[in-house]
Amino acid sequence: MTESIQIRSLDRIDDIDASTWDELNAFAGGSVLSSHRFLSAFEQSNSVCPATGWQAQHVVMQDDQDRVLALVPMYAKGHSYGEFVFDWAWADAYERAGLNYYPKWLCATPFTPVTGARLLCAPAHRSLAAQALIKTVKATKLSSLHVLYTNTLEQDALIDAGCLARHHTQFHWFNQGWPSFDAFLAQLTQPKRKKIRAERRKVAQAAVQCITKSADEIKASDWDFFYRCYANTYAERGNPPYLKREFFDLIDPACCLLTMGFIDEQPVACALLLIDSVTDPATGKASKRIYGRYWGQIKHIDCLHFELAYYQPIEWAIEHQIDVFEGGAQGEHKIARGFTPVQTCSAHWLAHSGFAQAVADYLDREKNALQGYEQSLTSPFKA
Repeated sequence: MTESIQIRSLDRIDDIDASTWDELNAFAGGSVLSSHRFLSAFEQSNSVCPATGWQAQHVVMQDDQDRVLALVPMYAKGHSYGEFVFDWAWADAYERAGLNYYPKWLCATPFTPVTGARLLCAPAHRSLAAQALIKTVKATKLSSLHVLYTNTLEQDALIDAGCLARHHTQFHWFNQGWPSFDAFLAQLTQPKRKKIRAERRKVAQAAVQCITKSADEIKASDWDFFYRCYANTYAERGNPPYLKREFFDLIDPACCLLTMGFIDEQPVACALLLIDSVTDPATGKASKRIYGRYWGQIKHIDCLHFELAYYQPIEWAIEHQIDVFEGGAQGEHKIARGFTPVQTCSAHWLAHSGFAQAVADYLDREKNALQGYEQSLTSPFKA
């Protein structure tokens, strides 16, 4: 079935026309996170490049008349940083067996733990693209392929093509049509309401003024301050930041939301969220979403993280009728702030049959443990 498909790779996304890329991205849901401009910003800013362990090898699938049928954002990775789906133990097992796990293939939006399209194509070509992708990966002799944060239909196509399924838990906030933040609070259990009000009161008592800016309201000086906070968060952990300052100048300002904290008109903390509108390929239903991405501060103020990273965005989401607020990877503490658990998934293929079986057994155990964990969680909302 894949013999009629011609496959080539691009080591720069800018080597393909943006309109061609975005047309296929629109077929697959239209997320800004898989758009040509967003992915190009990683490469143009040198945040994603061979020097940082990411070699772009985007897959182009064409028919015998050179019409582009599918595109896949792909990278040869020399490490597992910036993925949020952890396979360090797999890499360690390979190393102990005297085998090379790296480089490996990664299909994802870099540094972005958000579910979305990875096989950019029309629905009729989804299965064909999955099969062609696996065939292509097998021919390269690399250890493995990892397709992260897949949507349901793509996950099914990749499993049918020979991948293993992996499941993860995130915490998302879902808008129930509340007219205000207080109306949202009223639906939480009494301990959760009390906790949130106490945290917001601490921020107010510290004389912090919170401001939310989006799109063209965000000025160069705001980005400079944000980046200072962002870099400081990584420095506190002894690591350099993943993203270069230029990245934030290159992405579409219309997809950006900054929540900022000021004391005496001087900024002290900042959080970045991304705004998106996505069509679910399974249902055809469009939804407006925001994704929590980065947070940082230059002065510690108790509970300011919760205010800027959760409560201000929730207020903005209610005001702008956002359907879903995804809080990022992991974070059980989000339940106390009105988020609920959601299962996400990824697809993996390993070339070594013995390791593939061992990983399959591990993933079965992991899935059972995950189900038990999710069942143990208590809803923050009233019964």
